[in-house]
Amino acid sequence: MVKLCCSFFLFITLLLQLNNPCSSLLELVASPPLPILPLPTYSQLKWQQREIIMFLHFGVNTFSGRERGTGHENPSIFNPTRLNTTQWASVAEEAGISLMILTAKHHDGFCLWPSKYTKHSVISSSWKNGKGDVVQEFVNAASDKGIDVGIYLSPWDRHDSRYGHDLLYNEYYLGQLQELLKKYPNVREIWFDGFKDPKAQNVTYYFSDWFSMVKELQSSINIFSDAGSDVRWVGNEAGIAGDTCWSTINRSSLTIGSPYIGQYLNTGDPRGTDWLPAECDVSIRPGWFWHESESPKKLSELLDIYYTSVGKNCVLILNVPPNRTGLISENDAHRLKEFRTAIDTIFHKNIAEGCYVKVSSQRGGKEGGFGPENMLDSDHLGTYWAPCEDGKEKEDHWVEIWGNDGDLRFNVIGIQEAIGFGQRIKRYEIYVDGKLIIQGTTVGYKRLHRLDGDVVHAHVVRIRFIEARGVPLVSSIGLYFDPFWHSRFTAT
Repeated sequence: MVKLCCSFFLFITLLLQLNNPCSSLLELVASPPLPILPLPTYSQLKWQQREIIMFLHFGVNTFSGRERGTGHENPSIFNPTRLNTTQWASVAEEAGISLMILTAKHHDGFCLWPSKYTKHSVISSSWKNGKGDVVQEFVNAASDKGIDVGIYLSPWDRHDSRYGHDLLYNEYYLGQLQELLKKYPNVREIWFDGFKDPKAQNVTYYFSDWFSMVKELQSSINIFSDAGSDVRWVGNEAGIAGDTCWSTINRSSLTIGSPYIGQYLNTGDPRGTDWLPAECDVSIRPGWFWHESESPKKLSELLDIYYTSVGKNCVLILNVPPNRTGLISENDAHRLKEFRTAIDTIFHKNIAEGCYVKVSSQRGGKEGGFGPENMLDSDHLGTYWAPCEDGKEKEDHWVEIWGNDGDLRFNVIGIQEAIGFGQRIKRYEIYVDGKLIIQGTTVGYKRLHRLDGDVVHAHVVRIRFIEARGVPLVSSIGLYFDPFWHSRFTAT
């Protein structure tokens, strides 16, 4: 009878431990938490890690001085006498950019490759006596530098006579799409937009057919549009994401080109069934095409944009337009390099790495593999801190960063989620020495907060994760010093 009671007691103890994910029994066998759907694809994860992409608007508008061509431009005006796509790629390389996207065709309908479907292209230009191919030179130069390429092919075409006839134009567009993706392999992103003048002829774009053809020809490509299917527009051209910005959204609620979806695109949807992260498009100059009278944005403006795009769970696509000679202007190239140097200066040192980090709990115990040290390594996707879970959506999980010498000096706080397991965090608070300074909502791949004032001196920073879908999985926490924020430094 005694043996039976002891056996029963051991069985109950074992059962209780197996149902407690933080028990010492599981310290060596703790498994990852289940993901929260929807999840990103491999291509979407790689895209998110790029952080900054370069856009290149180039075409007849560069020579006409217009932002939006009429479609009636004489192709002979296109004559970049010093065109050097290697220079474009070198500028991108120096700025740490891994993907460049070229406007193969803009709204004016002029094609930067010798398309067999139209003569309104480089075939009829003065450049290289009509024998050139800008897209091919672009692809070759980027490939030589180890940089990936993307293509923009405008649906709105102000030149082609087939525009205005649904079937004829969609066949024409699909033919050009096939032409590009068959001739130029390894395209990583393709841009579609629904923009057109409200007074333009009405055409129904067969987006579903186009998207299916793109995936058939190059399956790993990311498709950008208002409704994806892989990347969505952020809803404005100022480089500003919502303070709340979910990578999830319902594609069924989106119509490409609709003027009424901007706010929904800007914030995303916590109940969204599709993983469709946002891309923020903005130009380094006031216009999208190069104009002699314009100058690049100040460094301080570009840093503001970085914080409101990359720092709010988005990717920044920054337009750097080549000039009439076919080169990226020296002042643009200089500003872009200055931008990269500033980002590296701000984030090269994570002050939290030399600190004691304390957490509310830890999945699997101290040896379970989900400890606070994972938030301080260089892997921002695969390793993460996971607290114990009890099934409650509103549960107080927290992280504390303590300065070893009693003083932390910083003015930027960064948080990253392990988005490979889904976007989870809904609401959090940040305290500095017990004082509430930030009330935030979403985090996603990266959330950056610049704090008021030049510098903050503190002993402890506490981040409370108040509400989440499942438990929060935090892949990185960071304290940084931005010397350009509220400083006397100016750039003209």
